[in-house]
Amino acid sequence: MTKPVVLIAEELSPATVEALGPDFEIRHCDGSDRAQLLEAITDADAVLVRSATKLDEEALGAAKRLKVVARAGVGLDNVDVRAATQNGVLVVNAPTSNIVSAAELAVALMLAAARHISPAHAALTRGEWKRSKYTGIELYEKTVGIVGLGRIGVLVAQRLSAFGMDVIAYDPYVQAGRAAQMGVRMVSLEELMTESDFISVHLPKTPETVGLIGADEFAIARPGLVLVNAARGGIVEEKALYDALKTGRIAAAGLDVFTQEPCTDSPLFELENVVATPHLGASTDEAQEKAGVAVARSVRLALSGELVPDAVNVQGGLIAEDVRPGIPLVEKLGRIFTALAGEVAQQIDVEVRGEITEHDVKVLELGALKGVFADIVEDQVSFVNAPLLAAERGTEVRLVTDSESPDHRNLITIRGTLADGSQVSVSGTLIGINQRERLVEVNDFVVDLEPTQHLAFFTYEDRPGMVGTVGKILGEASVNIAGMQVSRNAKGGQALVALSVDSPVPAEVLEEIRGSIDAQMVRGVSLTEKEQPTG
Repeated sequence: MTKPVVLIAEELSPATVEALGPDFEIRHCDGSDRAQLLEAITDADAVLVRSATKLDEEALGAAKRLKVVARAGVGLDNVDVRAATQNGVLVVNAPTSNIVSAAELAVALMLAAARHISPAHAALTRGEWKRSKYTGIELYEKTVGIVGLGRIGVLVAQRLSAFGMDVIAYDPYVQAGRAAQMGVRMVSLEELMTESDFISVHLPKTPETVGLIGADEFAIARPGLVLVNAARGGIVEEKALYDALKTGRIAAAGLDVFTQEPCTDSPLFELENVVATPHLGASTDEAQEKAGVAVARSVRLALSGELVPDAVNVQGGLIAEDVRPGIPLVEKLGRIFTALAGEVAQQIDVEVRGEITEHDVKVLELGALKGVFADIVEDQVSFVNAPLLAAERGTEVRLVTDSESPDHRNLITIRGTLADGSQVSVSGTLIGINQRERLVEVNDFVVDLEPTQHLAFFTYEDRPGMVGTVGKILGEASVNIAGMQVSRNAKGGQALVALSVDSPVPAEVLEEIRGSIDAQMVRGVSLTEKEQPTG
């Protein structure tokens, strides 16, 4: 019997080939050579790549037998996941392969910044012996603030606890009880800035986290602060960081990531109290080998028809055609739900109603969870790991189905109960022959709005002039309104304004609207693709 063909398009560790085993025909090509790739991939059952091989719609279309694409690393910038899914091709990567390497680099940068390793080394190589100039500080019995308590943040917290540090953390999506089990005390970002002697950033880069630590945060920081960012560039405002370091407002910084990469020319590089590396978080032999071995195992599972833990999409053949269009809609609903909730719900119900329930709709529950957690963890969220993320955070999840749907042919609702007992809900449907996505309910307010890339929601006491006030403020901020819905539960009761806009609404504009209409709830939502980690 002919063996399945596994195409290795880039140089991978010998352990990767060993992990594949003897059951496949292994072929090699130079994936960066386009013509060579397109020829070699035509009869491949699986292809393994790193970052240099571009698997776009053209390449995937040329692969007549392809069942699985495996990226030996974390990011998937070079793989068209949507095109792969449309072609029924499973996409896998190695999401945990570099977490130890990234955590260790963060600790290394912290130690290097605290002890002036870079400038002391440079001075010594110039023939200067300056012991007194480079007196550092100890980590022992100091307070470290972890910004983002995901997998890497937890590893850093564990390692720094061993240094005898008091660990606090800011992460609005981690429950205090779970953190307490790890010996970590949860605080607000303001408290973290004022209490920390050291800070290490471990958040994903999303519209909500860009510029999270800027001039205002540095203004309240404890004097002598050492800050480390080995997560994503842009979470810490570089200009504000430079000013804080230059003026001595904070003591030092360790940086592995930058707003624009590659970055070889930055004012930060001129400062002696900065130690910087060129995005080396995943750059260890061990991380690269773990990545190769992990995806090799995934390829074996995929080609034998078994469940693949690191799948980032869903095999097309397992989903009914009537269910498929609901997947991107329910993911959007999940992201909107999280933005509206502002915290992790204690219970989430994914309610599916209508004709669609004749089919297996379990994938819609997974899609909802994928959307719910997409913007609150640094890991790449998949249909497989989303339930695990919910379980880790103590969130109970139920799939509720009902063949009756009075107002819509099919209706999907995500309804959650928060820690204080309040509920958040958002509903959507698909309309017309083109199955256009519509948002039809937000927190029990009836709306009819396309879930575009940028949305905003305001609730307030129903009274004249409020819609005009909102429009005027957005106009003055050059935010163009593409669509608007106003809904209320009773005359003079609570009202909701739901907006689709052409660009994100800046935080300061949201706050101006809050104050001007005395809004009870103000939320901006961006449904753009989350930037994934690289490595």
